[in-house]
Amino acid sequence: MKESIRQYMQVGTISFMSYPAIMKGDSPETERILKKLIEDPYFDALEISWIKDAQVRARIARRLAQANMTVCYGAQPRFLTTGYNINDLDEEKRTVALNSLKEGIDEAYELGAVELAFLSGPYQEERKEESFQALLDSTREACAYAKSKGSLRIELEIFDYDVDKKSLIGPTPLAKRFAEEVRKDYDNFGLLVDLSHFPLIRESVEESILPIRDYITHAHIGNAVVLPDCDGYGDQHPRFGFPNSANGLEDAVSYLRTLLATGFLNTERPPVMSFEVKPFGDEEPDMVLSGCKRFLEKAWAQV
Repeated sequence: MKESIRQYMQVGTISFMSYPAIMKGDSPETERILKKLIEDPYFDALEISWIKDAQVRARIARRLAQANMTVCYGAQPRFLTTGYNINDLDEEKRTVALNSLKEGIDEAYELGAVELAFLSGPYQEERKEESFQALLDSTREACAYAKSKGSLRIELEIFDYDVDKKSLIGPTPLAKRFAEEVRKDYDNFGLLVDLSHFPLIRESVEESILPIRDYITHAHIGNAVVLPDCDGYGDQHPRFGFPNSANGLEDAVSYLRTLLATGFLNTERPPVMSFEVKPFGDEEPDMVLSGCKRFLEKAWAQV
C-alpha cells in the first residue's frame, strides 16, 4: 500500500498491555508511562484503563485533550484482575461485575473516551445458554447506561473460549448471534476483533472477520503462541517474531487486507487499530513497542 497508513486507521496501543505494570490501576508509574505515550507522535489513539487516583485521572484527561488523541477505555482489567464475571449466573456476583463496568463507563467519560471495551466471562458448557442470556442482560444495561450519559460506544472483545481466558464469546458464530441480539435495541454496540485471538479460537482471518463484518467497530493487532509446551503459550500477547508464535508478517498482511476489503479500514472515518502486545519475561517494554511499530509499517507496505 503506497498510501499512508494514517489515511485508513488511527494507530494506537493498549497502554496496560504495552506496560503491564499499570494494569491494576494503582501503579505509581501510571502517570509517567501514560504521559510518555501521549507525547509519542506515532500514536493517534491510546487505550487506557482504570486509574484509581482521581487526581491522576484528571491530569491524564487534560493531557489527552491537549494532545488531540482519540481515547478508548479498556475495561478488561476490571475483570481479569478481580475475577469478576459479567455473565455470572449468581445474580449478586453478576451485579457486582456490572457495577464495576458502569464505574468504568463513568471513568471513560471523564477521560474523554469514545469507546469502551470489555470481555465476557467464564462459563459452564452445560449452562452455556443461561450464561449467554446473562451476558445479554448485562450488555444491554451497560449500553443503556452509556447512552444515558452521552455517545460512548460499548464493545465486546472476542476472546478464546477453551484455552486461556475461556470466555463465553468465544467463537465467531456465537459472537455474531450476540451482536445481532444487542443491536436490535442498541446502536451503540459493536464487536472488537484481535488478530492474536484468531489462532486461539482456531479460526482463519476470514472466518473471524467476514461473518461479523457489519458489527466490527474496533481492532487489535497482536500475536499468540498456541503450542502448549512453549514459552508464551495462551493469551499472552507476545511480541511479533517471538519464538514458536502463530502470527507472522503474512498473517498481519492478510488481516489488514481483509479489514480493508470489508471497509473497516477506510479513509472517511478511520477506525482505531491498536497493538495488543505484552513484553514477555524480562523483555523491555520500550523495545517491544518499538518493534511493534516497525512490524506494522512492514505489513502495511505489503498490503
